[in-house]
Amino acid sequence: MTLAEQGPLQLLAQPSYEAGEPECVYVALANSEWHGSHLYPKTAEDSAHALAIVADAAQETVAERLWQAWPLCAEHNLGMHTRDVEGLLSWWCAGRRSEGGPGHICAAVGALDAF
Repeated sequence: MTLAEQGPLQLLAQPSYEAGEPECVYVALANSEWHGSHLYPKTAEDSAHALAIVADAAQETVAERLWQAWPLCAEHNLGMHTRDVEGLLSWWCAGRRSEGGPGHICAAVGALDAF
């Protein structure tokens, strides 16, 4: 996903500090800055879990490096969080709509550009 004036987030591999260990992969800004822990290799064994881990890592990097919430709901200008909705990982906003309700789904994770 692209951040305004920042460019797309990326997966960034860095050599391990320990000999014989696999590279450490982080979610980074377009300028290669990241924050937080690396993604663990076993994360890739479950694609739904991997997607959630990457989405959370992306939010952590943006929040800590840019000091802003991301992604934002276009309707409420609130930061969104991931939520499983009938087996589909989605971005959920806590903002109420005029017809009521305790928040709403904005887009599937990975589909914000279509929102």
